[in-house]
Amino acid sequence: MGLFYQHYINETTRLGVWRIEEPEEFFLQKVLLHNEVSHPYKRLQHLAGRYLLPTLFNDFPLKEILIADTRKPFLVDELYHFSVAHCGNFAAAIVSKKNRVGVDIEFVTPRIQRISSKFLNDTEHIFLEEWQHLTQLYLQLVTVVWSSKEAIFKWYGNGEVNFKNHIELSGEVVFHADEWIELPFVFRKSEGVAVTVFARLFQGLVLAWVIT
Repeated sequence: MGLFYQHYINETTRLGVWRIEEPEEFFLQKVLLHNEVSHPYKRLQHLAGRYLLPTLFNDFPLKEILIADTRKPFLVDELYHFSVAHCGNFAAAIVSKKNRVGVDIEFVTPRIQRISSKFLNDTEHIFLEEWQHLTQLYLQLVTVVWSSKEAIFKWYGNGEVNFKNHIELSGEVVFHADEWIELPFVFRKSEGVAVTVFARLFQGLVLAWVIT
């Protein structure tokens, strides 16, 4: 119950994952519930994600969060940059005092592989093909790429992104000894921007984040 994983990325940026096992009342002690979140399970995810933010930085001003037209939450004065994601009974958040950030969390399921044609371009298909004989690893890597693109989408924050054409894996994927996977991408919504994503596999779960 509670904080499932925490990572201090650097002096100004922190990342956390919460395993949701508490009732709404637990989160409502610190988090205001917005009326537009009506589904009970979505509401619980929403509350847990917001609850994480001051868990990472205790002076995070929860009450000052606004929602942009693109549905991206933000702070007017950008005291903190932040991103929140949900998946099943997990919520993830990344907060930075200085840099734009994005985070995503996904379960490793065959569904991701079934929709892969919607987000993998030809180059990425070729890269992943060499792992197809290792069924579970292949599925994990497809999920890592999907989650990485989701993190970049949230980092961008302005919507209208084509995952297949605007976000492209652009180099060698590095598997670090500390279990983090480093993935170089190019974001091509306007000018090409190099973006590095870090991802990590837990049991049946992928966490991905980006900071620039």
